[in-house]
Amino acid sequence: MKKELIQKYLHPLTPLPTSLSPRGDLRQSIRCILFDIYGTLFISGSGDINRGQQNAPPYEQIKQLLTQYAIPQSPRRILEKLYASIETRQGELRSRGVDHPEVIIEQIWRQVLKIEDPSIIKQFAVEFELIVNPVGPMPNLASMLSACRRKNLLMGIISNAQFYTPFLFKWFLNSEIEELGFDHGCLFYSYQHETAKPSPTLFKMAAEKLASKGIQPEAVLYIGNDMLNDIYPAVAIGFQTALFAGDGRSLRLRTDDPRCADLRPELVLTDLAQLAQRLTVF
Repeated sequence: MKKELIQKYLHPLTPLPTSLSPRGDLRQSIRCILFDIYGTLFISGSGDINRGQQNAPPYEQIKQLLTQYAIPQSPRRILEKLYASIETRQGELRSRGVDHPEVIIEQIWRQVLKIEDPSIIKQFAVEFELIVNPVGPMPNLASMLSACRRKNLLMGIISNAQFYTPFLFKWFLNSEIEELGFDHGCLFYSYQHETAKPSPTLFKMAAEKLASKGIQPEAVLYIGNDMLNDIYPAVAIGFQTALFAGDGRSLRLRTDDPRCADLRPELVLTDLAQLAQRLTVF
């Protein structure tokens, strides 16, 4: 997806402060660091990838988008169809035993819009997503990734995501994700497996992949902004954890969820620049 096609949607975003302060130390040295994306590496205007559609919809912008694509339906009707299609697909996946189902968004839009051309479907999906969930890089993202590369850390991702999520790195950092130091075999996106966090599925897959490389769970640090979606499954698999508390939009402490009551991540970070200061590596 070329940046010039969506440039009009890319506006500067600034993180909102939180009440937390940085703290903590790793239990032991690490060999690998795994990241969440929305709310951790990138500012998410809606808080995360799945909440944009739940917030007050920007009807006027959606209307302009529908006009642009010559879709003769109202924003309200399109959203109704979108939500219904997502719920139907999630129900199908749950009936197959998927605990936290994830849809493949271009398949959903194909059903909703009745358009067969995959390139048009993907372009529409990207523009719609950037309308309902504006994004931008967290401060110090590029320098933090550089610091991890210098420490020869294996880097990967476990994130709720769609096909367009990896484009963020190219749009904002002008590099493909592998060029930034991420290992291609350690990228675990929810849409690819139709299962989302906080399901343990992606974390188990990551742990198995890392074990094949001789890396045990205790030598892995996972960083995310959500105590339930990120810290809870990462702790369960044996990873060390860091709660990213750098943006009030996306910080999810989940204090009312008993699964999170006794969780205490090794680190709390309020700026990505703090990560390099706290890393001890093999």
